[in-house]
Amino acid sequence: MSSTSTPSYAVAFYRTQMGREPVRDFLKELEREDRKVIGEDIKVLQFRWPLGMPLVRKIESNLWEVRSKITHKRIARIFFTVGKNEIILLHGFIKKSQKTPQSDLDLGRSRMKSWRDAGEINE
Repeated sequence: MSSTSTPSYAVAFYRTQMGREPVRDFLKELEREDRKVIGEDIKVLQFRWPLGMPLVRKIESNLWEVRSKITHKRIARIFFTVGKNEIILLHGFIKKSQKTPQSDLDLGRSRMKSWRDAGEINE
């Protein structure tokens, strides 16, 4: 991938009705090195979508996760959905067990539905 390549997809942060960007807030709480790793993974996604394992796993229809290995042997997940030429980052968290917590899944689904229901998508 050359530096003059144009990404296939724009990347945007999901924004709540109150104007918060939860994934941006999540990233700001992480160490600089962790943000860099996740940023690189999202950049790969942006230039090479659609992708599969090991970087991206489909959760369900219209909902995927970016799987990033960060410092201290931790695993970060960023849930996202894809619209017309746009990847929307919905929810980020540090995975602490083998199974994704139901509350994180529910939050990702809820934000995806909210974004789609708001008419932000033209598929």
